Amino acid sequence: MTVPISPAARDALEGWLASSRALNGTAENTLTAYRGDVVDFIAFMTEYTGEAQGLAPLARIAVPDMRAWMAHTRGGGASPRSLARKLSAVKSFYRWLAEREGFEPTAVLSTRAPKFQKKLPRPLNEDAARAMIETVGQQSQKDWVGARDMAVVTLLYGCGLRISEALGLTGRDLPLGEAMRIIGKGGKERVVPVLPIARQAVQTYVRLCPFEMEPAAPVFRGVRGGALNARLVQKVTEQARMQLGLPATATPHAMRHSFATHLLAAGGDLRAIQELLGHASLSTTQAYTSVDTVHLMKVYEASHPKAG
Repeated sequence: MTVPISPAARDALEGWLASSRALNGTAENTLTAYRGDVVDFIAFMTEYTGEAQGLAPLARIAVPDMRAWMAHTRGGGASPRSLARKLSAVKSFYRWLAEREGFEPTAVLSTRAPKFQKKLPRPLNEDAARAMIETVGQQSQKDWVGARDMAVVTLLYGCGLRISEALGLTGRDLPLGEAMRIIGKGGKERVVPVLPIARQAVQTYVRLCPFEMEPAAPVFRGVRGGALNARLVQKVTEQARMQLGLPATATPHAMRHSFATHLLAAGGDLRAIQELLGHASLSTTQAYTSVDTVHLMKVYEASHPKAG
């Protein structure tokens, strides 16, 4: 049975989400996750305290209440990483609400997130990345479908696109030139160079595709002509990596990791790679590229005026 939340709490939640969308450019998928996390939190507090969580009760949340919610969420099977994400959403909501309503949010904001081991991305080596692209193109009996899958994965590895960005291309983006504008997470825009091999892969797919490339229509289509689902790309990649004997970490997203890591290994500038990936933080790029201290020291010694 779902516990309803009060109209006042729901209005506050929607106000915070609208603010995040307008001021921070937060992506819709992220906003949907935020909404679910905060609704679950308020529903728990409603049941736990025995009263509807209007604005006044929300302002009275104390440390024991937060501990009870954390224990309940962990007991429900949430991993430390998942709980940390939920707590982050609740804290963000409370910062906004406390500023608007004028109460002290220390009990919520001082709650510590559980510790968890961050999983570093595991890129493929260059030979494995090339083999993945070739094998993905051989999984379908329909030539245009094979060309489609190869084109998508080539964009992930050759341009460092997220899968959602590749699948978000429309007929207006064709034909691909030497560079293309990509709208990434949070509406952040970046210009990405397009390698000849990526242009060729997309051209081959477009030539074989049985559907018209109308300006507003998605470039990559399913077999019935609708937008290609990311799950299908994940599935064909899974089949290819099993055929090649690659580990389970060889996913579509790993191709993007590989793009960044191979650029860095070839002497690419970390900040330039950050721009190509569309990361807001350099630390995120460091995680993507598995940057190690030895490599950073080489970059420092080669570029800093006081080095050596």
